[in-house]
Amino acid sequence: MFNWYVGLLAVSGVIMLALAAVRQGQSQLSRVLNAAFGVGFIGYAFYLAFLFDGGSYFIFFQAFILPVMMVVNYFRNRTPKPKLTDTQKAWREYQKSTGSQ
Repeated sequence: MFNWYVGLLAVSGVIMLALAAVRQGQSQLSRVLNAAFGVGFIGYAFYLAFLFDGGSYFIFFQAFILPVMMVVNYFRNRTPKPKLTDTQKAWREYQKSTGSQ
């Protein structure tokens, strides 16, 4: 159980750092949060794997919800913007010129 937990922490951290490295399709805040939590996950996995010498440790299975939510958020924000037709572009220009919206 312990090794699985450490492995899942490390994998989640790597995924979150990979999401933070991608600039396209997400806000600066999302990238910063992905990076911060990714470093935190990898840091705790490193601590448990190499520095921990026994005793008690915290298992946060709820923490694995966060990487899933960040991945969902990443793909939700990457939906392509609809391309306007010539008629739609002309209509928007008309609305801007008349001042009605």
